[in-house]
Amino acid sequence: MHHASDATGHNRKTSFTDMESRCWLVALPAIDGRQYVYRVYAPDDALLADLFWDAWHCHDEGPHPRASDLFDAAVIEKLA
Repeated sequence: MHHASDATGHNRKTSFTDMESRCWLVALPAIDGRQYVYRVYAPDDALLADLFWDAWHCHDEGPHPRASDLFDAAVIEKLA
C-alpha cells in the first residue's frame, strides 16, 4: 500500500496498490488562509480526483483547520 504524508510528516495508507508509484504533491487551501501540501504516492496514471481525495482525507483526519473540499481549489503536481 502507498501512503499520503500529512503536514506533520505522518503517513496514512491509501487505496493505491500498484507497486509502480510516483510522488505527487497536492496543495489544499484551508480556512486559515494557509495552503497545506501533501505527498501522495500513486501510479503515473492515477486519477487526479483520487489524489485530491487522498490528500483531503489525510488533512481532514489531522489537527489542522478545515481545508477546501473543492477539487478546483487544489494544485496537483507530479514530481519528476
